[in-house]
Amino acid sequence: MRMTPERVADEYEWVRGRADVVVPLVNEVRTGLGDLFDTEVGEVDADAYREAVDTVFADGDRAVNVAALVAVLRELDVEGDYPGFVVDEILGRELAGTIAGTQPLRLLGEATFHYADVSVHADEDREAAGADDLDAALAAGFQTRLPGWDWRESESPFAVERADD
Repeated sequence: MRMTPERVADEYEWVRGRADVVVPLVNEVRTGLGDLFDTEVGEVDADAYREAVDTVFADGDRAVNVAALVAVLRELDVEGDYPGFVVDEILGRELAGTIAGTQPLRLLGEATFHYADVSVHADEDREAAGADDLDAALAAGFQTRLPGWDWRESESPFAVERADD
């Protein structure tokens, strides 16, 4: 596989065009996690998703990595699927974390990938084995990155102000 600026742009368009699949997954994940953690989580719409995709792909270093992971998962298929179970999980987790951002969002994106992956299943007759992991990773990464969680709406109480010397 060769990654070029044109290939990154193609993967960007593919991810951006996936809103009709990813946005409902994002909201499903947010509802489920909200129920588990007894909190209300804001829903995401297609415009917010596309704006977040734009932001991720505007960072060239992040964009090439996201594009490469997307491209691999779009094509990844293993005969019998189970022997490839680990590799598509690794790639999906990495994609979710890369999309989510820096710590602690990266870790939350990775953890959320496994939660999302449980409810996302590829059409076995038409899609590669990595397809469901790809959708779960996109949903997990973008739901983590996007606002809507109360704990992200305010400053951290753990920030230390710089002391004047």
